[in-house]
Amino acid sequence: MGVVNVTPDSFSDGGRWFDTTAAVKHGLHLVAEGADLVDVGGESTRPGASRVDEAEELRRVVPVVRGLASEGVTVSVDTMRARVAEQAVAAGAALVNDVSGGLADPDMIRAVAAAEVPFVVMHWRGFSESMNSRAVYGDVVAEVLDELRQRMDAVIAAGVAPERVVIDPGLGFAKDAAHDLALVAHLAELHALGRPLLVAASRKRFLGHVLAGPGASPPPARERDAATAAVSALSAQAGAWAVRVHEVRATADAVRVARAVEGAA
Repeated sequence: MGVVNVTPDSFSDGGRWFDTTAAVKHGLHLVAEGADLVDVGGESTRPGASRVDEAEELRRVVPVVRGLASEGVTVSVDTMRARVAEQAVAAGAALVNDVSGGLADPDMIRAVAAAEVPFVVMHWRGFSESMNSRAVYGDVVAEVLDELRQRMDAVIAAGVAPERVVIDPGLGFAKDAAHDLALVAHLAELHALGRPLLVAASRKRFLGHVLAGPGASPPPARERDAATAAVSALSAQAGAWAVRVHEVRATADAVRVARAVEGAA
């Protein structure tokens, strides 16, 4: 899953693809590099980010979804708003990726159920402004698994078909570096939920902390792609359905090697 951020303030590449034409071109480039689907988002969810209004999110996202879908690209829309999801699906999106798992907008689950598209349910404890304060766990793997199960059950009870649910442990969302590393180490345990697993580690803070070492400043987000590819290979080994990444080629190569090693075992 290649990422197209149609935002001026993404932590990773804010502003680079803010123009519709540039965003569509970038999405096509990601496909050429090996992306199977392209995730289009118009609202930054970096820690501390403020929300954009619905009209602005629609203005950013829908033309890019339409442009990519018209080129035959499989598109997912990264949104927490039901109306954005509805209009993106109408424009050609094939999947809804909601980092709140349907908690941010009470109409989201109804909209996804009616659209009959796959729905990514991510582990989420609150909006970006406050999520760092919610990074408190006794056993992060057990608690994330339990909270994801509860959210998945609620989504299904509200009308989303079980076979359309994808789960995401929410790396970096209400989690510190130690929590993220523990979840990566135990990805295989999430298969207990019985649904496809999406892993979104790309360029995140915990990778910067690993690369910097104790007490040092993390490298900029765009210098974390090799580290991202390492997590992608580990995710493939753990049976992930997809990995969400900003730079596709390194991850595609890493996953290809992981699969070849599995095949030789």
